[in-house]
Amino acid sequence: MVKLDQTIREILALPREAGTPEAERARELVTRYLTELGYKVQVQKFSFTPASLRAFPVFGAGLGGLALVLLPFLASTHLPAWAPLVLWVCGLLALTVVAGGIGLGWVPLGDTLREDANLLATRGVTPRRWIVAHLDSKAQGHSMAGRLVAVWAIGVALGVLSLLTLVRLWGPLHPLWLALGAALALVAGFLAGQGRLRGRSLGARDNGTGIVAALAAAEASSDPGIGILITGAEEFGLVGARVFARLGGDLGAVEFVNVDTVDQEGRLYLVSHDSGGERLARRVEPQLSGLALPLRHRRLPPGIFVDSAPLARAHAPAITIGRLTWATLRRIHTPDDTPDGLSLDTAYRVGRAIVSN
Repeated sequence: MVKLDQTIREILALPREAGTPEAERARELVTRYLTELGYKVQVQKFSFTPASLRAFPVFGAGLGGLALVLLPFLASTHLPAWAPLVLWVCGLLALTVVAGGIGLGWVPLGDTLREDANLLATRGVTPRRWIVAHLDSKAQGHSMAGRLVAVWAIGVALGVLSLLTLVRLWGPLHPLWLALGAALALVAGFLAGQGRLRGRSLGARDNGTGIVAALAAAEASSDPGIGILITGAEEFGLVGARVFARLGGDLGAVEFVNVDTVDQEGRLYLVSHDSGGERLARRVEPQLSGLALPLRHRRLPPGIFVDSAPLARAHAPAITIGRLTWATLRRIHTPDDTPDGLSLDTAYRVGRAIVSN
């Protein structure tokens, strides 16, 4: 029988961008291992467009352009005071619709559709708890830390420009305030634009560690009520999880424990999205207590996307477990996310813990 360590080494040697031959090879390795453990593995295929990753850059660029159009309206003393507000609200609404359509894959922007898949591993019965991890990796012009900074910059720019359009209702604005609003929007747009695909990543932390945890859970458990869900195209807008949520029927009675990025340093996080997730987190916490790691419950920060979110929206109790620091965020989504110097011990231990009695 193929050993888990060997399977993990082979997987972490592959840059697993969704829709590529390397991602397909990684799925074959996972399928082989789960099949040898006695699981029945179903392949849930789907198509997606890589253009979804351009939604954030498009929104950022559009925000910069909208700010430049808005600036003369804010500076004018001849136009009605409400004109900038109308332009801002209508422009922002249109920009949100366009970027949202791109992010959901409705606007392909000329990109060719790619094929990817989820893996559903069971022991012949419907699981009461799925252990979830995404298989794919990606590299962008900025790291996850860079994306968070861009999200914060977008938020500040939106707040300042919204405030300026409201203040304009009561009188003219000082040119320095106009310059500040325009500058913030342009900087935010530039930062968001770095989110385009650039290079390739082995994704050792994001999410090789999650795959380690899921396969360790599969190996440690003989409970037929435990299923293993390996999702695809998570990095392109949580596509695999959204497909599973759409096709999975009534998920209200099924638990989902997603593992996404378990580094060797930092606090262990239990991330929930609603009250059902909070209750699941409290049930899972005692299973993790034996790890002797600092643990914190929290909600998902803006700018970070995980597979438990669409599952929670489908009314399933769903959480994500992660362990990371700011240094981790600076590494993931870049070619620097390699296995070099990475200990997988915590990932193995988390996987075994979440299927313990």
